[in-house]
Amino acid sequence: MPERESGWRWFEDIEPSSDDDRQPEIEKSFARCFSGPDGDRVLAHLRAMTIDRVLGPEAGDAELRHLEGQRHLVIRIRAMIARGRDQ
Repeated sequence: MPERESGWRWFEDIEPSSDDDRQPEIEKSFARCFSGPDGDRVLAHLRAMTIDRVLGPEAGDAELRHLEGQRHLVIRIRAMIARGRDQ
């Protein structure tokens, strides 16, 4: 099992490896899947459920970590879409 980075470094975006020549194709696929009004509606729903969500002071550590993981995934999807549209 690989050793996990300490501190905040493990939150940083993972760069694709140089031998991953499929990355541009995956990004284009994300852009195609989320294009149009249905894609916009799904992205808005994901954003409302994660990025725009605020937890109260009673939220536990596990709940906070879970929400941050969800947020990271939505941000990652949006970045893939943006890169796919730019290609």
